[in-house]
Amino acid sequence: MAHKKGQGTSRNGRDSNAQRLGIKAYGDQFVTAGSIIVRQNGSRFRPGKNVKVARNWSIYATVDGVVKFEGQKSDGKKISVYPAAKA
Repeated sequence: MAHKKGQGTSRNGRDSNAQRLGIKAYGDQFVTAGSIIVRQNGSRFRPGKNVKVARNWSIYATVDGVVKFEGQKSDGKKISVYPAAKA
């Protein structure tokens, strides 16, 4: 008598859902306040002006404006949002 189940199909049928991480708004793109710019694990991108970090490390805009990716020096890649010029 086998003491293990054959083929292993009943034990291996699980997998986790994708987290859908990555950049959601690119440079020079207009975003509204509260829009998520990047979803990330850890602080790969850091907040710049008019941007905040959520508890899950997502970076989101605090004002309406244009996204700018800045600097790649020792302080890491920064993301800022600059208010669009009023027309």
